[in-house]
Amino acid sequence: MNIGILGTGNLAVTLGRAWAPAGDPLLVTGRDPARARRAADQIGPAAEAVDPAGFAGRADVVVVAVAWSGLEDAVSLIGGTRGTLAGTTVIDCTNPVDFATGEVLPRSGSAAEVVALAAPGAHVVKALHLFAGASWPYAGPAETAPVVAISGDDQGALDLTAVLIGKLGARTAVVGGLAGSRQLEEAAGFVTRVVAAGHNPRFAVPDVDPALVAAARAAKD
Repeated sequence: MNIGILGTGNLAVTLGRAWAPAGDPLLVTGRDPARARRAADQIGPAAEAVDPAGFAGRADVVVVAVAWSGLEDAVSLIGGTRGTLAGTTVIDCTNPVDFATGEVLPRSGSAAEVVALAAPGAHVVKALHLFAGASWPYAGPAETAPVVAISGDDQGALDLTAVLIGKLGARTAVVGGLAGSRQLEEAAGFVTRVVAAGHNPRFAVPDVDPALVAAARAAKD
């Protein structure tokens, strides 16, 4: 499986490094070819910097790891507006949050829905925006592995996203369709506000009785 990484910054490099040991080829692209080559070099031998024009045709899954301000331009760069991503799983990791205030920046909807509009036919999944790049790979006990909440409308895309998240050492919780992805992005804003107030957001949500979690899982199954 060719994992396409759209982005050349810290998150793109960290995710690439975490996925590299699994042996999947990694394709890196961005607006600046020199930065794409540098990011691929930082990831290692499994990664290849590719031209944006041929990126979508070679990627089996596309991971969007760019800043909110450049999101639409990045999707357009790889031909998303022309339908090059139709039928492709696209994982949106964008964090559209003002880190000074915690405000979610889209006036309505979500960054993930912006991607869906900019890439007709793509199977967009919101994921991986709540954890800093330094979280990966997770190598601790399975019972304490991070839970990555994801949302999307296509079951195949959700399943593929769960596989990739599993390769990072994390677990996956599907929390709804793409229309609910703004709630996930607002969670990032909440975390930002708690941190700005001088507290660890880990302690800002209740610790749920494991028996209740097990009961909820059993009811779902």
